[in-house]
Amino acid sequence: MPALPAKHYAAELQRQLRSLLGHEQIITQAYGRHLLIKRLDDEEPTVVARLTELGRNRYGAAFRSQSGRWEPLPGAGTLDEMAQVIVTLLQPYLQPDNY
Repeated sequence: MPALPAKHYAAELQRQLRSLLGHEQIITQAYGRHLLIKRLDDEEPTVVARLTELGRNRYGAAFRSQSGRWEPLPGAGTLDEMAQVIVTLLQPYLQPDNY
């Protein structure tokens, strides 16, 4: 049954990111213990970052570098805290191409 909570957390993260960024060009997807954060582009969504569940309501973050490797971001925290961290550190990468 872990898929249902993960989908719920992905939807909540998407809502928070869209609110913080001020646009709707962000989608999230539950993928195992990860919540993938994607920017909507003209062709297909681009994975920019992910949150990984470290424990009950505790997440770590990473971003996808140009080489495709996952690079860790500093800190760990709740979904709310990590949404703020993602926006603060990666805002330029989370803007749609037409901005």
